[in-house]
Amino acid sequence: MPLGLRRKKKFTTKETSRLVEGEQTNAAGGSLPSLPAPTCRLVFHTQLAHGSATGRVENFSSIQELYAKIAGVFEISPSEILYCTLNTPKVDMGKLLGAQIGLEDFIFAHVKGIKKEVNVYKSEDSLGLTITDNGAGYAFIKRIKDGSIVDSVKTICVGDHIEAINGETIVGWRHFDVAKKLKELKKEELFTLKLIEPKRAFDMEPRSKAGKSSTGRIGTGRETLRLRSKGPATVEEVPSETKAKAIEKVDDLLELYMGIRDIDLATTMFEAGKDKGNPDEFAVALDETLGDFAFPDEFVFDVWRVIGDAKQG
Repeated sequence: MPLGLRRKKKFTTKETSRLVEGEQTNAAGGSLPSLPAPTCRLVFHTQLAHGSATGRVENFSSIQELYAKIAGVFEISPSEILYCTLNTPKVDMGKLLGAQIGLEDFIFAHVKGIKKEVNVYKSEDSLGLTITDNGAGYAFIKRIKDGSIVDSVKTICVGDHIEAINGETIVGWRHFDVAKKLKELKKEELFTLKLIEPKRAFDMEPRSKAGKSSTGRIGTGRETLRLRSKGPATVEEVPSETKAKAIEKVDDLLELYMGIRDIDLATTMFEAGKDKGNPDEFAVALDETLGDFAFPDEFVFDVWRVIGDAKQG
């Protein structure tokens, strides 16, 4: 599919045959010169996670466009898609699709299943929930802490989309707003969650408590397609091991301080700080880049320390 992407590195014949269709050729049947680089058609295979035939998607530059393409393949509404996982149909929070897709990844779309309404008594300040979102308006549960309030409510599962809190619809909210709303609920009171669980195949497990780190979700390919909310998608190298570990630590800090996990946000924060000389410059860069977030000073300092450690190898 034409994405308007120009390669920084030339593919081998084997790589090209797998990912590029309709490559331009000259009259003699040979490939055209590599400069200027031809526009590539990246094709990804996809299935519905609960079971379906295999489809093909192409020509997308954002999560929203990808969902629309998948919906078109399977003749459903894009609003039916809760989120996608890479290379597994299971509700595996370590394999969530974010802003990067490995060029060899297989996409599984999880669609809306059973709706449920659950009453929860907030006996402690912390509910034990970690929230993330799909980048297209749906927040869902990424982790349930062992022994927590929510852990005792067995009908609440990792992967459930939170549709409403105490009757207030939160569709369209970002994960940090949902986490803040849950944190602000009064202690010693009952509250109600409206949830939608992903549709499951009969042989798939019904519940999981904890999600693994998202950093392992990229496929085995050395390059990834990076999706952007603004501008065209680009093909980039997989981060180095040092950078990947640092980003994972930033993601851990997001969970600790804000009750969310978002590997793409963690990546953005790392990129914002890698060239800054001190914590104050980093704080200004964060405010310019991520003005919607209200980060505690302690959090900013801890992230800066992680970035500093990564700089030192």
